[in-house]
Amino acid sequence: MTSKNRPLSPHVQIYRPQITSVLSITHRITGVGLAVGLLLLTYWLSSAAYGPEAYHKATAFLGSWFGQVLLFGWTVALFYHLTNGIRHLLWDTGRGLEIPQVYRSGRVVVASTVVLTVLAWAVGLSG
Repeated sequence: MTSKNRPLSPHVQIYRPQITSVLSITHRITGVGLAVGLLLLTYWLSSAAYGPEAYHKATAFLGSWFGQVLLFGWTVALFYHLTNGIRHLLWDTGRGLEIPQVYRSGRVVVASTVVLTVLAWAVGLSG
């Protein structure tokens, strides 16, 4: 009964990624990453309640190269989600919805994520 020549609905394989779609997908991914990162934060905080040995193990893990990569990724996710969330709040007021403004604010989100992450790690390493 259905025609074999009917076009399929547009999907990811048809559309070329644009900054708007990539930033939207990244916002969702960083939201999930932040939730998962809270498990790591909970582990670290609860280790303090279990005594010095548990806390030492947790800080040793977080100080390892793998722990540092996880913390760095969580920092990137935090600042990206924060700055993109502010962008969405501005959109909710009706500002910045023109296509050139959307692209410009997207570039600002990416740049501010990089700057804030580098600053946070630079201050953290020096202090």
